[in-house]
Amino acid sequence: MSHSHSHNHSHDHHHYDDVKNIKVAFFLNLGFTLIEIAGGFFTNSIAILSDAVHDLGDSLSLGLAWYFQKLSQKGSDKHFSYGYKRFSLLGAFINSFVLLVGSVLIITVSVSRLFEPQEPKADWMILLAIVGVIVNGAAVFRLKKGDSLNEKVVSLHLLEDVLGWAAILVGSIVMYFVDIPILDPLMSLSISVFILYNVFRNMKQGFHIILQGIPDEIDLAKITNLIKSTDKIENVHDLHIWSIDGNLNILTAHIVLDKEYNMKEIAILKDIIREKLAEEGIKHATLEFENKNEDCSYEKCC
Repeated sequence: MSHSHSHNHSHDHHHYDDVKNIKVAFFLNLGFTLIEIAGGFFTNSIAILSDAVHDLGDSLSLGLAWYFQKLSQKGSDKHFSYGYKRFSLLGAFINSFVLLVGSVLIITVSVSRLFEPQEPKADWMILLAIVGVIVNGAAVFRLKKGDSLNEKVVSLHLLEDVLGWAAILVGSIVMYFVDIPILDPLMSLSISVFILYNVFRNMKQGFHIILQGIPDEIDLAKITNLIKSTDKIENVHDLHIWSIDGNLNILTAHIVLDKEYNMKEIAILKDIIREKLAEEGIKHATLEFENKNEDCSYEKCC
């Protein structure tokens, strides 16, 4: 009982941190976006103004992620029997789409600037870039401690901003001493390609979850052998493993006993199996026990 309470408390605390981390990142990003817009006009930098528009989109995405992550904490009800955890995944998909569109726009602008480079106030750009790296870096560090897919995608948004500001910092320092304005769009293109690669990787993971694929960290053969090796177990079939949101892994299975046991013995056996599964990252297991000569009624039960 105490173990279960401790686990639930830890799980609740984890989700509280998810929301808190995204909330902090949202206000950091929104606050700096306002500073960035003013700084863009002051420095006469098209690059900074464009980044401000992109950051404004990030702020909207962060607000959405904050809402979905908070919504994902709701328990089961008559509409969603597993609760609202998968709404966190929905937030991750929407954010990925916004980031995808934003990156394409950045690439478009960067390509145009290869042919028409701009000459902003490099000295003030350096100062603004330093602040940008610090503010966005603090937000990334905050989200890096989280492990939900939503947090990972939001962290990717902010990582893009950190890398973008690092590029602006390096580019503005170089442009302060040497007249090479083409350097900035070249670095922006490199960063955008890197971000797009990570967006597609996160979207692939999200689709794998939605399609109820076996989580990457779970070895199906190992789990099957783990259950079969348990004392009193003859066999296991109709075994299914999937994830709700990238964190909560679910298992259902039919377990064949070597002989008949009473309800108390089965309850003890159930606890033993669930403890083993918990050690392998499966936090929710529904187990159906069958006698040795019992036929499974489900079609294609294997």
